[in-house]
Amino acid sequence: MTATPTTLPASVPARSRPGWRRVKKARAPAIKYTALLIFAVIILMPVYILIVTGFKGVAETDPAHAWALPHLWTTSAWRQAWDQLSPNMMNSLELAIPATILSTVLGCLNGFALSKWRFPGANIVFTFFLFGMFIPYQAVMIPLTELLAKLQFPAQLPRLALAHIIYGIPITTLIFRNYYATIPEDLMESSRMDGAGMLRTLWSVVLPISVPAFVVTMIWQFTSIWNDFLFAVFIITDPSQYPVTVALNNTTGSLVSAYDLQMSAALLASLPTLVVYILLGRYFMRGLMAGALKG
Repeated sequence: MTATPTTLPASVPARSRPGWRRVKKARAPAIKYTALLIFAVIILMPVYILIVTGFKGVAETDPAHAWALPHLWTTSAWRQAWDQLSPNMMNSLELAIPATILSTVLGCLNGFALSKWRFPGANIVFTFFLFGMFIPYQAVMIPLTELLAKLQFPAQLPRLALAHIIYGIPITTLIFRNYYATIPEDLMESSRMDGAGMLRTLWSVVLPISVPAFVVTMIWQFTSIWNDFLFAVFIITDPSQYPVTVALNNTTGSLVSAYDLQMSAALLASLPTLVVYILLGRYFMRGLMAGALKG
């Protein structure tokens, strides 16, 4: 009886050797996590600059020392930024919360009607809604402002909120329409057989399973409204009614750049959207994928 060789000849390719696939599987997670770590470091580098610079004194905020830790940690820039931005942050909250809720509700009604109530011309109406998504702010600011002025709609924050509600309807309608298209028709037929009309079906059957779509649209709308600058600076004429983005822009000095104040103010202005993503972020992708496939 001849002994079986324990090693393969050198002429056998490496990919044909028994341990090749095990080595390849072991390397894959290491490569993946290394790439993720590199991307995370690149993304977090600006955040590091913001935080570190916010705790520096004015003398240490020059670009040459941007990466260095502060020699003397101070919170004076944070206090100054809060004193300047806190009234404007309240303005942004008064603007973003009702505008987000109203545009989401309208998008829900439109999406349900366009997906489950197949009236004549529904596809044409939906196409016009989609066109509204691709119209830039700059193209509608002047005509929209003139229209609201002729209608004598209340100025300042109410007028800005209405502009965001109108401009947010196309995207909210698209999200809800795609989400409701995944609801089986058997469920709708069962509701009709029980004697429920369209509104009753929406209230009792559809809304309880619409939480993912509501989360997606509310995160999207709140972030868009909170971060808006063009509509705000064009529509708002009273400086006391400015949202936080306009106030943040006004922290830039004309002669000397107070980097510590600007970095602190930028972080404070982004906190509400950060909190929203932390609390609801795990539902965001789930809600997007819920309407991505029909089934």
